[in-house]
Amino acid sequence: MKAIYLDHAATTPVHPKVAEAMTESLQKNFGNPSSIHSFGRKARQILDKARSVAAQSIHASDKDIVFTSGGTEADNIAITGVALANQAKGKHIITTKIEHHATLHTVENLEKQGFEVTYLDVNEHGEVELQQLKNALRDDTILVTVMMVNNETGVIQPIAAIGELLEEHQTYFHTDAVQAYGMLPIKVGELKVDLLTVSSHKINGPKGLGFLYVHPGVTLQALQHGGEQERKRRPGTENVAAIAGFTEAIQLALTEREQRYQEYQDYRDRFLQMLRDQGIDFSINGEKSERVPNIINVSFPGTNVEALLTNFDLSGVAASSGSACTAGSVEPSHVLSAMFTENSSCTTNSIRFSFGLANNQENVTEAAEKVAKIVTRLTT
Repeated sequence: MKAIYLDHAATTPVHPKVAEAMTESLQKNFGNPSSIHSFGRKARQILDKARSVAAQSIHASDKDIVFTSGGTEADNIAITGVALANQAKGKHIITTKIEHHATLHTVENLEKQGFEVTYLDVNEHGEVELQQLKNALRDDTILVTVMMVNNETGVIQPIAAIGELLEEHQTYFHTDAVQAYGMLPIKVGELKVDLLTVSSHKINGPKGLGFLYVHPGVTLQALQHGGEQERKRRPGTENVAAIAGFTEAIQLALTEREQRYQEYQDYRDRFLQMLRDQGIDFSINGEKSERVPNIINVSFPGTNVEALLTNFDLSGVAASSGSACTAGSVEPSHVLSAMFTENSSCTTNSIRFSFGLANNQENVTEAAEKVAKIVTRLTT
């Protein structure tokens, strides 16, 4: 039995061309990019190219890109770095209840340091409502952080409209674009964001790498101290081989974005239609919202997450849930709890399926058949 991977929102397979780029760099370019000799200069060339490619991908300047160890570190640098550097202007932060834990746990830590955080609700479609954000804004608000695409539901947030709303306010605007990058076109100037987070392993690049866009007007305090790498915003010798792979992944994502978008949309539609054809009772969380095509969050009435995921895995289908599963209990998804209520059955019977490089029409069809059989067995 060959397992079928439907969990690309968690991580993606490394693209073969990415692996080739990394292997070549490991073998031929081991120098420290801060060294002035020829070995260092070759490594520096790889780093400079990567920074340029990353910047161009979001229509930014090379000097605005900070390479990090991933999306989590980028979120931490953006949120904590801005908060600490600007607390003289105020100590109020606004975010949403549906953010990734890289954001939520970071602002929770800032609350322990005396910052005040407003957590915005979302409607039943998983969307942030502009009026609520407008009502939450205060003179002492120094940071608003709202994710571009939710990692559990795929719902796209109104980032451009939020940027427009905040343009005349002192607050900085950060968006976690980890699930959007590679799926949606991103122009930081049009979005009017000050900081933006990207992760490599969500676009078929290596794990342990990402970047943070920082607008040149942002006052940011470094969280680590050491060398002068990344314009003193994130010290430490850069992971050149991984960065070489990340560069290849970015170029592939940009070149193939429209093709991938259509393919994943086809996979999603085929998967859902097969469930319908099998008479499966289900609903899509966030169905009426604008969503990326590669993520669907499906509620199966009369089931529970643990039983579903266990049976899916035993049948060779890899999927996931926003719920934290432990022995004998399931903690409801914080995202779905925000969309509905904590007591809603959707919070403990919903599964996220996400499509990508590991999929084709055949294995998506096979996965849908297996899912349908399991759900039927668990509900009859």
